[in-house]
Amino acid sequence: MNVCPLAAESLGVRSVATYVECGDTRVLIDPGAALGERRFGLPPAEEEWEALRRSNDRIAGYAARATVVFVSHYHQDHFRYDPGLYTGRTVWAQDRRRLGKGGQGRRAALLWAALEDRCRLAAAEGRRLETPDCALAASPPLPHGADGTPLGTVVALTVVDRRSGDRFVHASDVQGPLSPVVAAYLIRQRPTLLYLSGPPAYLESRIGAATVEQGIDHLRRIIDACGCRVILDHHALRAEGYRERFQRLWDTGRVTTAAGYLGLEDAPLEARRRALWAGQRKPPGALPRRLNHPGPSGNMAPGRFDRRDRAKGGRSE
Repeated sequence: MNVCPLAAESLGVRSVATYVECGDTRVLIDPGAALGERRFGLPPAEEEWEALRRSNDRIAGYAARATVVFVSHYHQDHFRYDPGLYTGRTVWAQDRRRLGKGGQGRRAALLWAALEDRCRLAAAEGRRLETPDCALAASPPLPHGADGTPLGTVVALTVVDRRSGDRFVHASDVQGPLSPVVAAYLIRQRPTLLYLSGPPAYLESRIGAATVEQGIDHLRRIIDACGCRVILDHHALRAEGYRERFQRLWDTGRVTTAAGYLGLEDAPLEARRRALWAGQRKPPGALPRRLNHPGPSGNMAPGRFDRRDRAKGGRSE
């Protein structure tokens, strides 16, 4: 089994986009990338726009190889509206009927409408597929963070290589996991490699240190129970001091970032935004409301400080 992170915080953008190849079964997971609208009172720096362009290009390139596309939920750093990413493929996406009329529900409705008659589209939750090379299994709805979070739910995907026995679990935005229910589910999946969002330490002043510690404890319990390797990225890397904050995890020798998994140095550009702007001309005081919108390439909203011409990338239709 070949697992290749395509875009991530440690690669400069908000994303957990991943490509998994297991024989003739080729899966693209969460094919989206975005930028944080404001951090430290600052908009994205030029380096972030360039990272977004490169990420979108990688995602589109690997989409051309994929036979299956998986969408864990409808936050805009986890999918793109571009129908070309999905056309002609088997697509498992979070069930839109569970989402109501909020932001995720509206985005889900737009995506499902765009994909009508273009692909083999089905609700992901609980779905299974077996091929000669591997077995795919989607989870039931899991909390996007702590139990009862207003952020809703996500769907995890387990990919099992029938030949080697390797088990890859992509658990997206479970944030640690913060939920003991999610921790128990992940242990039952017996991953050999687990990819998930870490605790959102950049929000620690709001959610409290005890919540972050709970996420760390849960992940340590999963590692102890399964002996798995872990790719920890996304929310965890938005804190400037993430290396020190998650020292207990790095000390296991089992945990790395998406960049580290690829043999690269971490480039958490959002966490470094103040340094990126240092010495440059004062940044603009306003930004478009969204940096990823339901347009044909789904990258960012147009506006006075639009960078679509340089950051779009990856147009696959």
